Amino acid sequence: MNLQLNNKYALVCGSTAGIGKATAMALAAEGVQVTLVARNEDKLKAVLSELPQSQSHDYIVADFSNPEDLKTKVSEYVSNHHGFHILVNNTGGPAGGPIFSAEVEEFESAFTQHLKCNHVLAQTLVPFMKQENYGRIINVISTSVKQPLDGLGVSNTIRGAVASWSKTLANELGQFGITVNNVLPGATGTDRLAEIIKNKAHKTGKTEEESAQAMKSTVPAKRFAKPEELADAITFLASERAAYINGINLPVDGGRTKSL
Repeated sequence: MNLQLNNKYALVCGSTAGIGKATAMALAAEGVQVTLVARNEDKLKAVLSELPQSQSHDYIVADFSNPEDLKTKVSEYVSNHHGFHILVNNTGGPAGGPIFSAEVEEFESAFTQHLKCNHVLAQTLVPFMKQENYGRIINVISTSVKQPLDGLGVSNTIRGAVASWSKTLANELGQFGITVNNVLPGATGTDRLAEIIKNKAHKTGKTEEESAQAMKSTVPAKRFAKPEELADAITFLASERAAYINGINLPVDGGRTKSL
């Protein structure tokens, strides 16, 4: 299938590892010119060197704990280079733990890194998308927007807020050829999952392998996703072929989520 992504520009957040990096690689393989965003410049340079050299790729160093700084840096980049047809919002999840014991500051920090940053990036990039009559905003969040996950109280709360923001934005921007969708990863083989498994093992007294197998047993596919499998879904949603898919939450979880 020709995804018709040649000569498109994409801004991919959290793109030095895991799903973000896999997405940058997948988009670049389809002919997209990718600009990476993360806070570690050395890691950004390393990923940049792995992208296909047939296109011109770039990066922006920014920290998602500071939305105004992020907005300033991306705005300057757009002014000096080009706008973006595709925005992939992807940020590391909040620390786990029961919601009752969470500090108020944990909610504030997560709200800033996820919803506020998504919002300022959308506001910065949408004018170009409107001009092009083509825009794809894809938010990588969590299956917890359909089924809250035990032990991830702050994350469940913030992910739900991002999903509602996204649906509202989709309704407002659809008339301009811009779609807004959410991809909901299940258990995916990333550093984040490794951390969750380690914490579960510590709390239960099981080995990490036993904890991992217990998690896999709850998935009909009986395995964890590969980051590349999430990237493929994101790449399709970014394409011309997905022009009439708007405002959805797409689980990529091997069937683990029990709701429809």
